Amino acid sequence: MATELIKTRKLAVGYGPRGKVLQGIDFTIERGDFLGVMGPNGSGKTTLLKTLLGLLKPLSGTIETHAGGGGRPLFGYVPQRESLDTHYPLTALEVALMGRFGRIGMLRGPKKADYQLAHACLKQTGMDARANKPYRALSGGQKQRVLIARALASEPEILLLDEPTNGMDVSSEKAIMELLSELQKEKQTTVVFVTHLLHTIERYAHRVALITSDGSLIVGEKSKMLAPDVMARAYKEK
Repeated sequence: MATELIKTRKLAVGYGPRGKVLQGIDFTIERGDFLGVMGPNGSGKTTLLKTLLGLLKPLSGTIETHAGGGGRPLFGYVPQRESLDTHYPLTALEVALMGRFGRIGMLRGPKKADYQLAHACLKQTGMDARANKPYRALSGGQKQRVLIARALASEPEILLLDEPTNGMDVSSEKAIMELLSELQKEKQTTVVFVTHLLHTIERYAHRVALITSDGSLIVGEKSKMLAPDVMARAYKEK
């Protein structure tokens, strides 16, 4: 029987009462899920993720969370790659180590165990050989692997990724999605990813959350959600 990690009820998200983006959202994220979130550009995909993370407050409705200890589940967040300032002279290891700060606190220095875990996460994402390379000198696909390692270093129950393959070539895109698929299958990591790429949803997602043209969200098994009549609810002209 599936275990619910997050359940929303009549959730509305946005940037203030006049900036409401989505409303009436009822859906669940289950342990071991591989959920793809899709919808037109500007439809509110990133806003939804930020609300689940607690970076934005819900405008109305509720978000129920259930973790192993009965509290809020631990999130690992991979933002869009362009959101990290690459001017800072950080190495790949230092970026991965940032994932530990939520555990150890910003005012406490990382210990040997934290460095070891950051290295292990880089190895898990195939980036351990570039641990001491400047992050800004890495390719797009390599940067994304480091950001995933940073998220994994927080030891999350849910991995949230915002457009993880945006702007990548086909081989890099495949490598990232195969990595996420492996994490979901072998580590039972719960994965929620935003994408505008239909073929990525078709190949990897188990369930699909589709943002419709009227600002609502419908969720279901991939085979049903990708039916033409369902997809038309998201991509028809307003």
